[in-house]
Amino acid sequence: MTTTNGIGSAESPPRLRKAEFNDYQQIAALGSQYGLGKETYEEWAHLWANNPVLRTVPDCPMGWVFEREDHQIVGHLANVPLAYQLGKQKLIACASRSVMVDPRYRSYSFQLLSQFFRQKQVDLFLATTVNAQATKLYEVFRALRVPAGTWDNSAFWITNYPGFAACALKMKGLPGAGLSYPTGVGLWARDVLQGRFFKTRGKSIEPDVCTRFDDRFQVFWQALCDRYPQRLLADRSREALEWHFKPASAKNWTWTLTLSQGSQLTAYAIFLRQDNPEYGLTRMRLVDFQTLNGQNELLRPLLCSALERCRKDRIHMLEASGFSAEKQSIIDSLSPCGRNLDAWRYLYKAAQPGLAERLKDPAAWDPSCLDGDASL
Repeated sequence: MTTTNGIGSAESPPRLRKAEFNDYQQIAALGSQYGLGKETYEEWAHLWANNPVLRTVPDCPMGWVFEREDHQIVGHLANVPLAYQLGKQKLIACASRSVMVDPRYRSYSFQLLSQFFRQKQVDLFLATTVNAQATKLYEVFRALRVPAGTWDNSAFWITNYPGFAACALKMKGLPGAGLSYPTGVGLWARDVLQGRFFKTRGKSIEPDVCTRFDDRFQVFWQALCDRYPQRLLADRSREALEWHFKPASAKNWTWTLTLSQGSQLTAYAIFLRQDNPEYGLTRMRLVDFQTLNGQNELLRPLLCSALERCRKDRIHMLEASGFSAEKQSIIDSLSPCGRNLDAWRYLYKAAQPGLAERLKDPAAWDPSCLDGDASL
């Protein structure tokens, strides 16, 4: 998550240096000041210690910190290397993550982003959790909005009406006691009248639940690259998926639903638990959907199955955002609610002019929350 709101000043400038593994405690403490969920050391270190991309770029920094004279860390930007594919071309991308600076040192934030965009071994720079305050800073470095998907709006379905109502009342500063049940009934009645409640329950196809990324995902990934040689694709190899979702899978926070013909995958969807602890909101998010031969209609039974599971598990809502127009049309066919976000969350910058020109074309993209740090 990117947070750089506010500008402050300090008596003496902090020292800028590369981040190290033994900085974890101070970085976690700094993040807690901004409401960032606390990761364990193992979860945080996993992003680099087990990152398969670092075999290709072993000198890639894990980020940078600002440090005062007393060695107190007052700013941090994480730098996560990722692999992408564009036809036969393999690309090294880096995603910025957890940009945060103590208010007294906010005037130095530019230096952190400067280090990020200055990396020579990187083909593509990504920022997929940018908030409104940070957007202008990224734009100073000529970062652009991804030209596909709608990244300032999200679609969602309520799957636990009383629980969702209690959280909504809390967000508005209203007392939940005595009001959550009637409010939940009102939301349910609205969804019934608009047809939303029943549309999300029809399942002509029953997906399979996959508990691990097996060899079928590797075969699928190779077929996906062959099928879309003009499209920028985040690495979805078996190894990359295992690395990406390992911490969440260990907590049973991921659902992978698949459709198959015989032993071959034809489509899959990955859902990730991303709650809002401040308000007690429980939420599943559609992180990625992939299919071969443009069979985007297969997203419908996968979504319906996930929505049914959310209802069974009493999860408050399921959310989806950022998908291409073709995939978004399937999402919209299930009549979701919508909410506006505070900024266009997905920015990018290509290091080379040739790549920059190719990425101006919306057809070169198939964005999802698998990109960047949106689901890390």
